[in-house]
Amino acid sequence: MSLVRNLIRRKLRTSLTIIGISVGIWALVVMSSMANKIGSLVEGGSTYFGDKIIVSDASSPAFGLGFTPIPISIVDMVAAVQGVAVAVPQIQLPVELEVSSTGFGIPDFIVGAVADADQGRETFEISVAKGRLLVPGDEGANVVVLGADLARKFDKGIGETMEIRGSEFEVVGVLEPTLTAPDTTILMPLAATQILLAMDAPILARQGISSEELATQIVVYPETGADIDALADAIESSVGQVQTITGDDFDEQIGSATAIFNAIILGVALISLAVGGLSVINTMAMSVAERTREIGIKRSIGASRGRIVRELVVESSLIGLTGGVIGLVLGAIVVLVANEMGRSSGTILFQLTFGTAAFAIVFSTVLGALAGLVPAWTAARLDPVEALRYE
Repeated sequence: MSLVRNLIRRKLRTSLTIIGISVGIWALVVMSSMANKIGSLVEGGSTYFGDKIIVSDASSPAFGLGFTPIPISIVDMVAAVQGVAVAVPQIQLPVELEVSSTGFGIPDFIVGAVADADQGRETFEISVAKGRLLVPGDEGANVVVLGADLARKFDKGIGETMEIRGSEFEVVGVLEPTLTAPDTTILMPLAATQILLAMDAPILARQGISSEELATQIVVYPETGADIDALADAIESSVGQVQTITGDDFDEQIGSATAIFNAIILGVALISLAVGGLSVINTMAMSVAERTREIGIKRSIGASRGRIVRELVVESSLIGLTGGVIGLVLGAIVVLVANEMGRSSGTILFQLTFGTAAFAIVFSTVLGALAGLVPAWTAARLDPVEALRYE
């Protein structure tokens, strides 16, 4: 109780110090939650690309984000390369014809493929929360499985129909949340996506190319023990006019860029915390100056230097803890409100985890303790006689 009384005696100064810590922790929580979201997206991408090779037209953007049609006959050419176990044609398209370049995170995608064409080699597992996944018998039917975010965005459930690019599709499944790409993906039979792709490029029909002959990428599953990078090079040299993406490519380009971005985000938050730490040092230094006679009395009646240090460090730790709790609550409110505001459009910016919350509280408490250590040590070294004379 004496610690609380000491803090209450300096209401304004203590309140301002707590506010300084709260702002720093608020920034840390919000920025870390954003970094968590980005990290989960990158981790999902790294897992997806890790054991396979994506083959697309050489003119397409990297990482399977291109929609340039390629002849489906290339699948046979790729499958013939030594080291390839299975080659699966896919079509990837944006859900909307106009893709915004200002959005955050992964755009909404349609992914079309023949179900089970991977012959059980896909290791990036997805499961349904409701309904079912696609099956080979769905080819020729207008059915879809929605990612968790898209099901909320379009407010669609099992058995309902939704319009996608002018065509009606029945929802047969909704995926479990994954916090990564599948949440913003519509899974569709290959034949249905081929028709959508052909509608995007009518010039192909004028050239006598039917929708059944189209794909936008080929997913290659290597044979067990195959060198993935060497196999990717072999595919590019054997097929020609294609590019390949491997897990190493993804980690090197996307992973490194994300690490830098996250470091910048957390750096901004830590700067805010440093300012809060300085305010704790100032508050505790002023406290020591105001309580010099009190400290002298305690020392004169036998209080050890260790006890003086402990009392003041615990006091500064309490300031840090209080600021941390307030900052965490404010940060959590911002995260929840921002996510709810963006949920209807599928824009989930933040991911607040238990680890982030625990780190924020521990960090603020430790910061308060460390910031109070120097003033506490100064107080403990006061000469009792001189302290009693202090006015």
